[in-house]
Amino acid sequence: MRLDKYLKVARILKRRSVSKELADSQRVYVNGRIAKPSTEIKVGDEIQILFGNRELRVRVRAIEKQVNKSAAAELFEIIEERRIEQNEIA
Repeated sequence: MRLDKYLKVARILKRRSVSKELADSQRVYVNGRIAKPSTEIKVGDEIQILFGNRELRVRVRAIEKQVNKSAAAELFEIIEERRIEQNEIA
């Protein structure tokens, strides 16, 4: 599944256009590498998202084409979520 679609289906981000925009601006990494919106996501991949002054790292647990809101949280596990200090922003 494409990265931008996965982030939307898993409800990590609200809209696919937002996930595409973040990836286009090189603020999304998959397994430590800058990712494009079309990057294929597999179970076990680690996704890092930098948005605003936050960093979110998740591991993909499952991939589904469609899930209800309550099941979306089971598609990934949060590895780390932290606030980025102003001096850390590149």
